[in-house]
Amino acid sequence: MVKRISSGSPFEARIGYSRAVVDGDMVYVSGTTGYDYARMEMPEDVAAQTRNALGTIEKALKEAGSGLHDVLRVRYYLTDMADYDALVEVLGQTFSEIRPAATMVVCGLTTPEMKIEIEVTARIGAGSA
Repeated sequence: MVKRISSGSPFEARIGYSRAVVDGDMVYVSGTTGYDYARMEMPEDVAAQTRNALGTIEKALKEAGSGLHDVLRVRYYLTDMADYDALVEVLGQTFSEIRPAATMVVCGLTTPEMKIEIEVTARIGAGSA
C-alpha cells in the first residue's frame, strides 16, 4: 500500500505532489527547499535554508516510520558554488556518519531566493542494517 505524506506546504496542493511517498519499506522524499513553513519565510543564507530543508525532510521521514539514519540516496541542487562551503558544513553535521550515495548539481531553482533543494530516498530500517 502506498502512503502519501504532506508537510502542510501550500505548494504541495497547488503543484500536485506529496512531500514524501512511502511504498513498502521505501520512502521517496520530494525536492525540499529551505522554507520555514510555519512562517512561510525563506532565510537569506544557504546554511539556514539547508537546516530548514533537512528539518522538513526529517519530519516527513519520521511520519513514514523512518529517519535520516535510513537515507540511502541524496541529491542536492545548489544555485551558486560560492555557497558550497557553508552548505557542506551543515551537510557534514547531518550525513557524515550516514554517508548516503550523493549527487550535487548546480542549477537554477524556481525562485531567486532559493539557494538549495534537497531530495532523498530512504529505506525503512536501512540504518539498522
